[in-house]
Amino acid sequence: MGGRGAGRAADRAPWPALLLSIPSGLAGVALAWILIVPEPLPAEAVVRVVADGVGATALGLAALPRVAPRLRTPWRLLAVLAGVWAIAEFAVLVFEAADVVGVPVADLGAAQFGAYLVDVSGGQVGIAILIGAGAVAGGSALAFRRPESASGDLVLVFAAVALALRPITGHMSQQAFGSVLAAVHALAAAAWLGLLIALALVVRTRGEWAVVLPRYSAVALPLVVTVALTGLLNGLIRVGGIVPFVTTGYGRILLAKTVVLLGLLALGWWWRRSWVPRAAGHRMDADASLRRAVAEVVVMALAFGLAATLAVTA
Repeated sequence: MGGRGAGRAADRAPWPALLLSIPSGLAGVALAWILIVPEPLPAEAVVRVVADGVGATALGLAALPRVAPRLRTPWRLLAVLAGVWAIAEFAVLVFEAADVVGVPVADLGAAQFGAYLVDVSGGQVGIAILIGAGAVAGGSALAFRRPESASGDLVLVFAAVALALRPITGHMSQQAFGSVLAAVHALAAAAWLGLLIALALVVRTRGEWAVVLPRYSAVALPLVVTVALTGLLNGLIRVGGIVPFVTTGYGRILLAKTVVLLGLLALGWWWRRSWVPRAAGHRMDADASLRRAVAEVVVMALAFGLAATLAVTA
């Protein structure tokens, strides 16, 4: 029975199930739009959620051996995803430039885009993020070609820095310790999501889930606590009280994100009582573990969609 379950999981690619996270993330953006009506939906949020999700996945794949040393980084997959991440971040830059210039994306000229990259701090940060994502892609491609000279730690550092750059320089940077809180929040959320996606992509057998899932669960607990605390502090500082959580579009998105986070906390508590001990005891096949991982990823993607819209909402 265990062999059959392990074999089915090994033969079945998780991509179709994991791709459900894309409409879930977009659903989060749509929900945020509903919460800020009659204000227009920031178009940047659509590409921002893709960039954030792919970036988190890249971070998770790079960090995977640090959580589960028996697993190896899938360098070729990481190189491809980092390339997609760089493309998504370039799209974010285009939308940001159009917003700053005050024209639709289709009307943004090359000279206007170039001026944004050179003269505006947001453009300069975007270039640095592109360099970081490009370094992850290049380092991963080199590691795939020459695994004996691979530096997983260096790739991980570039991924983490690229993910932290925008939060550090965002609207929270004007508040005391705002940059630190925003960066810690973003990195904890990315690691929480990215590591779980990495497990779903890499782990294939019941025995691997038995070893790796408890390790992830132990790491996920401090990550989710960090996400919750820094998110709460960021929110209170940004909205300046309790009433704006229901009277402003920003506050309503933040409140919805908090509700989803509480749901994830409840789900995580239930998984720690049911999924983790059963998987660790080899009493759950790989397919069942994969289904639970995908379900949690889909809910996390909803929160990422809300967060992406929150980040570009005044």
